[in-house]
Amino acid sequence: MFDQWHEECGVFGIYRHAEAARIAYLGLYALQHRGQESAGIVSSDEHKFFVERGMGHVADIFDEATLDRLKGGIALGHTRYSTAGDSTLKNAQPVVVTCSKGDIALCHNGNLVNAQKVRDQLEQEGSIFQGTSDTEVVLHLIARSRKPSLEEAIEEALSQLTGAYCLVFITREKMIAVRDPKGFRPFAFGFLDGSPVVASETCAFDLIGAKFEREVEPGEMLIFKEKGRFEARRIFPAVQHSHCVFEHVYFSRPDSYVFGQEVYKSRYLLGRYLAQEQPVVADMVIPIPDSGVVAALGFARESGIPLEFGLIRNHYVGRTFIEPKQAIRHFGVRVKLNPCSELLQGQRVVLVDDSIVRGTTSRKLVKMVRAAGAKEVHMRISCPPTISPCFYGVDTPTKRELIASSHTVEEICTYIEADSLGYLSYDGLLRACGDVDRKGYFCTACYTGRYPVEFPDDAI
Repeated sequence: MFDQWHEECGVFGIYRHAEAARIAYLGLYALQHRGQESAGIVSSDEHKFFVERGMGHVADIFDEATLDRLKGGIALGHTRYSTAGDSTLKNAQPVVVTCSKGDIALCHNGNLVNAQKVRDQLEQEGSIFQGTSDTEVVLHLIARSRKPSLEEAIEEALSQLTGAYCLVFITREKMIAVRDPKGFRPFAFGFLDGSPVVASETCAFDLIGAKFEREVEPGEMLIFKEKGRFEARRIFPAVQHSHCVFEHVYFSRPDSYVFGQEVYKSRYLLGRYLAQEQPVVADMVIPIPDSGVVAALGFARESGIPLEFGLIRNHYVGRTFIEPKQAIRHFGVRVKLNPCSELLQGQRVVLVDDSIVRGTTSRKLVKMVRAAGAKEVHMRISCPPTISPCFYGVDTPTKRELIASSHTVEEICTYIEADSLGYLSYDGLLRACGDVDRKGYFCTACYTGRYPVEFPDDAI
């Protein structure tokens, strides 16, 4: 298994546009990095819903014929990596239901930490669930609500749930976007030719030519009932924000604008500060593609050590591949990354990556680079040691699987067989990502173990 973080989910919605489904398709294409297990689009022509979902990548699920079937001017799309629920088609989103509030389609990015407890209670009271996703819980609570409007029913449902969520609903006539009070996940809002659009990241806007207006505010509901106009409601009181700092470190695309700062800038500064804090004498800086590239550039510029692409990534590896029956050394890593042996021969190398999770991949990479001829291999990580799992929408290993939760930096260095290992400091992380004054508006639970929203006792 390739030892990395798994992406979360991507959501995209567009209201009253003549090419709604095709715009949604492009939006999901730009958000593919946030989930590769399944994707789906639901559209509405204000009379009925049209639904297309499938397992795999966006480009494999949708074609001209598929998009032609998605009629109407309202469209909602989702690309998924399962952070709660099995990886099966029954959990693919958008989720579509018919209830007392009419036809509703819903997409969700995040994780509801008390969803299982609420679900258990609903099942005891007779509710029937089709899948295992926590998103279904939201719709059940809405369907049970006696509030007169959908907006009020959504507000009542969310008052019973805790955790991270960026939600987009569509009905036959309207679109509604809601973000959790702490604002864990990014949620962008803008316009395309006067049509409102919402998306998990601004890179989706760049592809379709939409203008980014602002983020959906934490605790805010945006209601779109007619083109070019919307209603903004604050449905939760203002609280301390907990933006996921790992969006800057790893998850979001470098060209996205997240939590008030471009991700590229954050990663570049992460690399610069890393070079200041963890200097090393070496001949070349080599990024571990793709997540380590921008940080490596910052490290190289700050240190004066030349940047070289000594590891080449195979971008055409699918979600699964057939392993050879006869064992091949480092096969799991080499299928994605391969060293340039002539470049590395006799060199002192600095490998720059965004994190070490279990440590197994870092160990294999160090061995592979050394076997390719490197004289020294130093590892530099552009964030602090990851000691705790995430419960807010990121699929992470358990605490006991995170090597930094039970090993010192020196012990990790010995395990991965590097000549040296250095992590960026906590202060350097916050400074690079925009929290210069230490106002504390980032969630950094993965580095500190301090969780801003309670989770079940048995979860860790």
